Amino acid sequence: MTKRIKVNGQQHEVSSDSDTPLLYVLRDELGLHGPKFGCGLAQCGACTVHYAGEATRSCVLPVGTVEEEVTTVEGLGSAAKPHPLQEAFISEQAAQCGYCINGMLMTAAALLKKVPNPTESQIREALDNNLCRCGTHMRIIKAVKRAAGGVK
Repeated sequence: MTKRIKVNGQQHEVSSDSDTPLLYVLRDELGLHGPKFGCGLAQCGACTVHYAGEATRSCVLPVGTVEEEVTTVEGLGSAAKPHPLQEAFISEQAAQCGYCINGMLMTAAALLKKVPNPTESQIREALDNNLCRCGTHMRIIKAVKRAAGGVK
């Protein structure tokens, strides 16, 4: 199958089978390594991207069904112009091993788009299904709070 998908503002022609998870296309065909393979069951959040503006687990989204734009953490911000969340995660040293950070950032960015100034309870609820084994949860919450209000 050949299909055109829009990722991070650019059109791409991909050739994977239609039932191939979007995650594999992003990593293997497009060379985007922000989204990670964690569980393959949409339970850990490491593969989270924005699809049609919503935080979505790319490990279970067949590329053949992708019709809307996809944004990965690489499209959230750049080294020259980081997203406020990326700046806040760095300032708060919110990553230890960093494996979960893609999912945390993408989920938090979707939250801040909907709720620009969330309560700590809303942040915890939004991030509840993103697994982190390093224990940096408190720093991640502080980073999201820091970024709140600075997101456009």
